[in-house]
Order: sequence, then structure tokens, then C-alpha cells
Amino acid sequence: MRSSNPVFSRRGFSRDNGYAGFNTAQSPQAGGNPYAQAPTNPYATNPYAQQDTQQGAPQAPARSGVMTIDDVVTRTAITLGTVVAGAVVAWLALPVDAANIGKSYGIAIGAALIAFVLAMVQSFKRRPTPALILGYAAFEGIFLGVISSAVTTYVSAGAVPQAVLGTMAVFAGVLIAYKTRLIRVNRRFTGFVMAAAIGFMLLMLVNLLFSAIGGGDGLGFRSGGLGILFGIIGIILGACFLAIDFKQVEDGITYGAPREESWLAAFGLTMTLVWIYLEALRLISILQGND
Repeated sequence: MRSSNPVFSRRGFSRDNGYAGFNTAQSPQAGGNPYAQAPTNPYATNPYAQQDTQQGAPQAPARSGVMTIDDVVTRTAITLGTVVAGAVVAWLALPVDAANIGKSYGIAIGAALIAFVLAMVQSFKRRPTPALILGYAAFEGIFLGVISSAVTTYVSAGAVPQAVLGTMAVFAGVLIAYKTRLIRVNRRFTGFVMAAAIGFMLLMLVNLLFSAIGGGDGLGFRSGGLGILFGIIGIILGACFLAIDFKQVEDGITYGAPREESWLAAFGLTMTLVWIYLEALRLISILQGND
């Protein structure tokens, strides 16, 4: 499946056009028609992946060379650590005060554009490139550091830790809901989330255009009651994409994806968490700015 999160498009773990690495719409965990075609392992050519030839169901690989949950956790920690390191450096080196605000904002916008380009390049590559992913993380961190410093300086000193805690809470909540199957990721769920995300992004772009033409907040999607509503919607969309990320990781491990693709998992999870953090920070800024 060619998947996406709310920020950038990226390549999923599948090697065909089926959902989450399947040639059919069924997942190994899902029930359904017992006469339906068994899902095909997209990693059948991987010498490290194992397949139950009698049942056609994937089994957990027993050899090295395939992606494991430890690989995903390690590489996600490295990628998120790079984001945090970039944010700390930007926070300390690019103060958002009266004397440096123009310079700091300019560097932050430049860093965001570089991060976007690196992410897009990785999204269209067939194989993950750690240098691109970590480069994206570093420049994204610089952008986040400046934005977080600005919110702390001009809105509320407690907004950043609140947004961090909120992001962690969303991650934990979605993980629990996914593991207990309160959230079931299938074609319908994925299609709905994709459509909602496209609509959300189009509205934000229209708002940005009106803001650039007429000044202020454009159509009002970034402040007041509408801003609060769209902030909540943005966080919900991020939570839905987290569930899709978890599904991709689960399928990659189940089907014996090559170990290098754990970098793709880290890439996707990092982008989704950055999205949630920014939406949480904006929502908190609106709420505390109205006090």
C-alpha cells in the first residue's frame, strides 16, 4: 500500500498495490469469507521470511535479516532524538526576541522547506535512506525549536510541555486502542482517513491563501472557535494516522520485511508525531491566548 500521513506521502511496506502488503483486502488477523484467496506475502522473495505453505498464512520469521519491533523502536528513537536535538539547538541558538525574530523565523522557514524536500525525496525512493530520514529529522527539529520558542515567549511558558505531554498521551492511547482492537485498520478506515486528511489540508491551504491576500487569519481556521475545532480535528487525524502506522509496522514484521525498512517505520511515526505535536501546540496556544 502506498500510504500517507497528514504531512507527506511516503512508501508503505507493500511491494504491490494491495492493502498493507496483501493482494486481497483481508489481513492475517481479520476474519471474513473462508473461501477468499489467502493473502500473498509481498516479501516472499526475501530469503529471511518464512511462509506456511499449507495454510498460506505468514509466520514470524525465525532468522536474522528481517524487521523486528526492536529495530522499529531503536530507529524511531534515533529519528525522534535527532528531532529533539535539532529543536534544542534552535531554541538556544535562535532566540525569538525583538532583536532576532526576523532572523530566527527566516531560518525556521528555510529549515522547514529543506525538511519538506528531504521527506519528499525519501517518499519517492524505493528504499529507505537513513541519511535523508535523519536529515529531515534534524531540519524539522530546527523548525520546531523556533516555533516552540516563539509560543513560549509570546503565548505561554507552559504550552510546550503541555503539547509534548499531549502528544505522548495520544500515542499511548492509540497504541492501547490498536492493541486491544478497539481500532481496526482496514481499507475503509484508511480511505476515510486519507479523504479527511486531503480535505483538511485543502482547507488549511485556502485559509493560508486568504490570509496572505487579506491579512489576519484568513477564514478564521487558526483562531477562535473555528481554530479550536480544527485543532481538535487535526489531532484526531494524527491519531488515525498513528493507527495506520502501527498497522504497517505490524504487517511488515508479520510478513518478514527487510530490516532496513524499519527506517521507513521510524520515518512515518516521526512525521505523524510531529503533526500531532504541532496541532496540540496550536490548540493550546489558542486556548491560552483566549484567557
